[in-house]
Amino acid sequence: MKITVVGAGAVGATCADNIARRELAEEVVLLDIKDGLSEGKALDMLQASTLLDCDVKITGSSNNYELTANSDVVVITSGIPRKPGMTREDLIGTNANIVKGVTENILKHSPDAIFVIISNPMDTMTYLALKSSGLPKNRIIGLGGILDSARFKTYLSLALKCSPNDLQGVVIGGHGDTTMIPLTRLATYSGVPVGHFLDAETLQKVAADTMVGGATLTKLIGTSAWYAPGAAGAALVESIVRDQKRVIPCCVYLEGEYGQSDICLGVPVVIGRNGWERIIDFELNEEEQAAFNKSADAVRNMNDILKTL
Repeated sequence: MKITVVGAGAVGATCADNIARRELAEEVVLLDIKDGLSEGKALDMLQASTLLDCDVKITGSSNNYELTANSDVVVITSGIPRKPGMTREDLIGTNANIVKGVTENILKHSPDAIFVIISNPMDTMTYLALKSSGLPKNRIIGLGGILDSARFKTYLSLALKCSPNDLQGVVIGGHGDTTMIPLTRLATYSGVPVGHFLDAETLQKVAADTMVGGATLTKLIGTSAWYAPGAAGAALVESIVRDQKRVIPCCVYLEGEYGQSDICLGVPVVIGRNGWERIIDFELNEEEQAAFNKSADAVRNMNDILKTL
């Protein structure tokens, strides 16, 4: 098994490090356009591996796509990160060209790879990767939902004063501060709806905090988060390479599911060795479906910008 991570910035390096520590592949390739960055981080990870009892070949390369040949999974984190005051949408012009170029170069050497897209704005970058590559829809997966759901469970655990491991919580819709939809109605604590423990006002605050979870971190640390996004990327890759069949909220191409078509948007899907295998219908209520439709409209507006580039 071979996994490539494109982009050796904070998110990409953290993702690659998590993949190596979990021994999800025999070889991990870290690729970046900046000379020395991926080589240095790969060497650092190799040195760390001697202390962590993991045995994975880790290779860093400055823009040499030949070293990525025959990758089974490719994670794309390339692009400029958010700064305070920026929305994910502000990144579209620069990152669209980067993601399209990376996808084309990877496919020259790994035509059978499954792609995980982390670059922002993630929903639009996932749509671009799918349309520009011509790949089967199951082999292009956007990260958003698994990360947003991790933030949702974090805020729920703080409100409930419980372990997040006892919680189930899912965020669907777009990966944006105003487009994601934390499904508070369906969240559970050891199988019991969280509404039995938290009042409506508290649940509303949890949902609101979740939606601005990324922006909150950007304001605090001055750039995009990386620990949780990197870990989320590795968890998604693990379900692919180990064929775990986990139900994970991810950004995938819809053809009528949840009432939407010709769009990549976050919904719960089964993730296995072939990429995403099927979409799970959560049977949204009227309010949730309206929010999902509104989210889709916002993402389509972003996708339309691609036509002008």
